[in-house]
Amino acid sequence: MQEHQQEFSIDRMSEVLSVSRSGYYAWSKHKPSKRQQSNDLLDKKVTSIFTVHQGRYGVPRITIELQAQGEVCSKNRVARRMRFLSLHAKAKKKFKVTTDSNHKLAVAPNLLCRDFGADTINQKWVSDISYVWTEEGWMYLAIILDLYSRAVIGWSIQSRMTKVLVCNALNMALWKRQFPRQVIVHSDQGSQYCSHMYQKLLKSQGLLCSMSRRGNCWDNSVAESFFHTIKTELIYEKRYLSRDAAKQSIFEYIEIYYNKVRRHSAIGFEAPYNFENQSLMSHNGVSTNSG
Repeated sequence: MQEHQQEFSIDRMSEVLSVSRSGYYAWSKHKPSKRQQSNDLLDKKVTSIFTVHQGRYGVPRITIELQAQGEVCSKNRVARRMRFLSLHAKAKKKFKVTTDSNHKLAVAPNLLCRDFGADTINQKWVSDISYVWTEEGWMYLAIILDLYSRAVIGWSIQSRMTKVLVCNALNMALWKRQFPRQVIVHSDQGSQYCSHMYQKLLKSQGLLCSMSRRGNCWDNSVAESFFHTIKTELIYEKRYLSRDAAKQSIFEYIEIYYNKVRRHSAIGFEAPYNFENQSLMSHNGVSTNSG
């Protein structure tokens, strides 16, 4: 009624809507409480963050984002408002491992030993492969992730799961990180990682090869966790009509969103590249060129 009072009379709307004039005027003079005003404002901010991140953020990340914007609020309050607004973050699903470890190629020892902590960038990298369905057929995504910041520093996507796929991802990481040496590069025992081409690349660049024990997904859980994340937040929500569309979508997610925007719980809810920049500035007074 308030919204349309320039078009229709209060008397007419009261009659049509079966609302008393006195009841409407009493309502129009009512002022919401300070608590209600505060909740209304918070609801708008929560909804905005949820929308900007396309439903990928749940209570912890939305709370951190609100606090970064200067909003004083707790996780419990954000949880209550999200329930009130019926906002629910995308739920993670299980997916299968695609790499083939049934081969007779030589394997490397497990240098990482599930120690996923790192003191600096380019100390420990992890790698893995997963799959993406498109209307033109399967695509395979290989990634290299720096354990220090959880940044994806190398990746490659192709229609075949070959040794070239993992070598391309590693070459991207090497180029982005300006060819560091003595980095532990961990993977599973897939034939692509045991191939002569991949092993030759590691050796030529002075990198230390590390591999999970056969069939033990926990030995490479950080890399697998990334695939859980990208599948939940992006791939499961998409229907890719072409391989090119999948490549573009994954490029935007990794390079524009995941590395630069998405807050990661393992690094104090900072975005990976922000975490690296802050860390390097605090130690050296300079910034990294992470892409």
